[in-house]
Amino acid sequence: MKQILITKQDFTRIHKSISDAKQNNSIKKEEAEKLLNELHSAKIVESEEIPADVVTMNSVVKIHFENNRTTTEFKIVYPDQADIKAKKISIFSPVASALIGYRVKDEIDWIVPSGMTKIIIDEIIYQPEAAGDFDL
Repeated sequence: MKQILITKQDFTRIHKSISDAKQNNSIKKEEAEKLLNELHSAKIVESEEIPADVVTMNSVVKIHFENNRTTTEFKIVYPDQADIKAKKISIFSPVASALIGYRVKDEIDWIVPSGMTKIIIDEIIYQPEAAGDFDL
């Protein structure tokens, strides 16, 4: 498995979101453990050091699925900001947690109802750190 990069701020905030969700029983134990494992295997860097091609919290990403070439774009947000109609996807969603910390052109194996596919990150349309927005 490829090592992912996470900002120290994202690491801390995602961790807190998971803890809060566990207390409120608003996250499945398996999903929490999977995301925590991903976080703990990541290389933690300062926000100013994160490369512009890495998916971070509040990034707007464009991806496609290799099996059917479906393209979509959305913003990865914290659970309280999620709004599917506004294309804001919670970090707790399987697709968002799969993308966090990966880079443009990375391919992530993904299980869909029809079997295994790959998600390919085509573009990061907006990344807060690259834009100098360190307080989001």
